[in-house]
Amino acid sequence: MTTTHHEGHTARPASDTPVLRLTGVTKRYGGVQALRGVDFELMRGEVHAIVGENGAGKSTLIKIISGAEVADQGEIEIDGHGLASGSTTSALGAGIATVYQEPQLFGELTVAENVFIGRELRNRGIVDRAGQRERVLELLDRIGLHRDLADVRVADMPVAEQQLVSIAKALSQDPRILILDEPSAILTDREIETMFSAVRAMRDSGVAVIYISHRLDELAQITDRVTVLRDGSAVASRPTSELSVRDVAELMVGHAVDAGAVNRTVPDADPVLRVEGLTRVPKFADVSFTLRPGEIVAMYGLIGSGAADVARALFGIDPADEGQVIVGGRPVVLAAPADAVRNGISMLPANRKVQGVFGPKSIAFNISSGHLRLLSKWGLWVDRSRERTIATDFIRRISIKAPGPATAVDNLSGGNQQKVVLARQLVERPRILLLEEPTQGVDVGAKDEIHRIILELADGGGAVLVISSDLPEVQQLADRILVVRGGAITAEFARGSRQADLLAAAAGDDSDTETRSS
Repeated sequence: MTTTHHEGHTARPASDTPVLRLTGVTKRYGGVQALRGVDFELMRGEVHAIVGENGAGKSTLIKIISGAEVADQGEIEIDGHGLASGSTTSALGAGIATVYQEPQLFGELTVAENVFIGRELRNRGIVDRAGQRERVLELLDRIGLHRDLADVRVADMPVAEQQLVSIAKALSQDPRILILDEPSAILTDREIETMFSAVRAMRDSGVAVIYISHRLDELAQITDRVTVLRDGSAVASRPTSELSVRDVAELMVGHAVDAGAVNRTVPDADPVLRVEGLTRVPKFADVSFTLRPGEIVAMYGLIGSGAADVARALFGIDPADEGQVIVGGRPVVLAAPADAVRNGISMLPANRKVQGVFGPKSIAFNISSGHLRLLSKWGLWVDRSRERTIATDFIRRISIKAPGPATAVDNLSGGNQQKVVLARQLVERPRILLLEEPTQGVDVGAKDEIHRIILELADGGGAVLVISSDLPEVQQLADRILVVRGGAITAEFARGSRQADLLAAAAGDDSDTETRSS
């Protein structure tokens, strides 16, 4: 990339022979073509980035390389020899180790126990705990963690340290190929630099590294080459030094995805929500913006940007340390979700399975939960007849595909589960609706229907704040787009702005942070 390489990272010639070669790799899930004849080469002693928008095929590709998925077509070769697709055992045996974005560790075990679980060092048939511990201490030194952590339970460690432990576990296998899936998403700047140092050391020792990241500004610091995926195809593979952040953004976006924005007019009214200097250390700082009735404002940021943390503060889940929130012209204190609800704020969480639904319970139960005072008779019991009536009404209004209100939510598709969670937020007609990743994990048809519901809410005077990492979604829905990076609003865009500009701003191109429009 044209950005100067970080000190300590100099482009170095890798081996001329690929340690890993993929030829014509194809994968389909039902009607979705996830990969379309992908060719990819990884050289010894290089850090090779794979980038692309959500849904571009990155996760599918690394699952196939690591043996977690079977390719429909294509070949995988290690040093010119074929590798069986769909076998994690074969991949591990070939020297492929993977570190996923969410740490894959056992919380009740210590760091030392996690590193060698299932691969214990043995001396005459007995587990060599002293040898394991010595090896763990070496690994902790290598990744910049304190040696005292060797005997600490993983559950007692911050998530960022757990991620570094996952990297140490991968290194303990002496991999020839290391796959890092969004490794920096949950790390601080200091921890990222520690990780980069470890990656550089691995590269210099001949390990080949595949680096998956949404943070395009990182690529110049750590990678030698970049492969861009778009719609399941590899559209470019170039040396990092030849690409700018904007170049990569343009390759990721292409030219056919800038359409689809809805043309709507926002009423000229005083803000229903005004946020001034909102801060929660270390998640975000000095966040200020407004939201008017009938307006859809999107907070767009990549994974770990801090946008979701702002939403959690506005709903009182993780209250802010400083700043002011003004609702309807009146300052409010949001110390808990109950405070937010009293002030007319509702929130759709991103993880519906964990935070949104009671799976075995009925649609009626799920929609009414959280509104028992409204549905109770004399404060003594829930009016089940009214509960069913409200659920039936929402099934019709927002097109929930189900036999009736008694249907268990576990029996619904992901999109219809999301509609049930959304219906719950609408029961008491909130003034302000916070939507975190509103269409995450739903199919295209359900996505369009949820977008329609959101637009109808805004057209009816509702104020909607959408927190999304889905760039086409942000472009289609939002009247204004606030780009969040590093816990701060770094740019504001008007409806109709180019996707490449938005992506570049979110990924680290600070060349122009003024409000922009087409």
